[in-house]
Amino acid sequence: MELEPLRPAKNQPAVSRGEPVSRHEISIFSNRYVLVALQLDWTVRGVDRHTVPTRGKAVKNFMPIAGAVVVFGLPVVILSGAEAVRTAANPTFHEDVLPILQRRCQTCHRPGEVAPMSLLNYDQVRPWAKAMKSAVLQKRMPPWFADSRYGDFRNDSSLTKQEIDTLVSWADHGAAAGAPDKAPEPRAFADGWTIGDPNAILEIPTTFHVPASGDVAYQYIQFPSGFTEDKWVRAVEIRPGNRTVVHHQIATARPHDPEERMKHGEYVERFSRREGDGAERPQSDQPPAMFADQGEQLQVYTPGGVPPSFADDQAKLVKAGSDLFFQLHYTTTGKPETDVTRIGFIFAKEPPKKRVRGVLVYNTRFTIPAGRPKAMVTAQAEVVQPVELISLLPHMHLRGKFFEYQAFYPNGEVETLLSVPKYDFNWQLSYYLKEPKLLPKGTILRCVGYYDNSENNPWNPNPRTDVSYGPQTWEEMLNGFMEVALAPDAESERVFQSVSPERAAELPAPGPLTASNQ
Repeated sequence: MELEPLRPAKNQPAVSRGEPVSRHEISIFSNRYVLVALQLDWTVRGVDRHTVPTRGKAVKNFMPIAGAVVVFGLPVVILSGAEAVRTAANPTFHEDVLPILQRRCQTCHRPGEVAPMSLLNYDQVRPWAKAMKSAVLQKRMPPWFADSRYGDFRNDSSLTKQEIDTLVSWADHGAAAGAPDKAPEPRAFADGWTIGDPNAILEIPTTFHVPASGDVAYQYIQFPSGFTEDKWVRAVEIRPGNRTVVHHQIATARPHDPEERMKHGEYVERFSRREGDGAERPQSDQPPAMFADQGEQLQVYTPGGVPPSFADDQAKLVKAGSDLFFQLHYTTTGKPETDVTRIGFIFAKEPPKKRVRGVLVYNTRFTIPAGRPKAMVTAQAEVVQPVELISLLPHMHLRGKFFEYQAFYPNGEVETLLSVPKYDFNWQLSYYLKEPKLLPKGTILRCVGYYDNSENNPWNPNPRTDVSYGPQTWEEMLNGFMEVALAPDAESERVFQSVSPERAAELPAPGPLTASNQ
């Protein structure tokens, strides 16, 4: 193999050997759509699979893979041989790229949504061509974090290899527009609602004022639903009025209590009787229940999350006269902000065969030692009647790095339901199973979380302090949200009970966090 000197960029010394053919704009997404653009004049001619050019010499025994190396302290994307091969046909925006964006990207990349730029037409997309190439090659976008070895999910937003190849080839070949008459019809969105046009829209009656700085305590508010008859809900969506200040929101329907001391339409802080998920708080002299299965949880809203939408024979029940109870967690932006949140409902046309309920397995009693890079926390609950698992939503804070749901069946079988090896606090997604999974009575569900409380975690607010359960992002949580389906006429609404010490002792210990599972 022959290596030739690289022509250096202006005012830069030669750093390796090779032949430049183009300027590559390497763009890397970090956090939530934070873009860093780097430009480097470099490419290589005639590099075989065992040698790569570097500063003044060739490094042997190098296997080129998709990943990143460092040049001048800057990350540079390296493509595998298969990914680096350009396709024979030159893709165009209207015929090849736009259909992918409609399927995978436009739910967020449109006006009024969480993404910072719209990707609806050629003029909007063309400036981002190279950034999109880098993002899809690194699999930073679209956001999807489930380990593909476990579970099959109907809202899987990850790109296929063919879709990645098309976007990469389009950027590499000049990002041509192509013929507009080859474009698909624009994707229709109902006034910004992801679920479609709601049958009913309710608005929190009071504006919340977010201060410019500081920690904002959890806010709780309730108000009448106004429903005069039972409503079976096929789809529901929380829509904050100001998404930039929302960490998360939880909406729950619960029977109206005339003796309720919480006034309608008024925000209160840290409501003491219940948390917003409906979980009864354990007394200090009792073991923690580690589950919450009361109330009718409607949605857990998180940035980038997917609002719940169920199969034709499934629905959630909001009883006549119910109050809507919201838990709201706001963050500051450096300037005063306001928010008025709405919630939209699509009703089922007839009573369902299966009632969907929101439940939770969680742990409130743990301490993560200061400086610990791999601290484990677990929670478990036992299923008390047969249910079908519909969806999973793992929730941790800034030190969370790994989350897994495990099922221990009465027949002795063990199954990993969902594994998120690279948990990202900025993208807390719901994972909807393609087919409901039966959980027989006696199944134990266990949630396992690993946390990085060391200085190596760039998101760690303070690696020098022990961390316990708490609602603020500088505290921690292990919350395994789930949706399950049961018969509408089931004798009991209970889903869980505490795991007995005898059964807990029979469970195998969670495996260590290793390179293969993170």
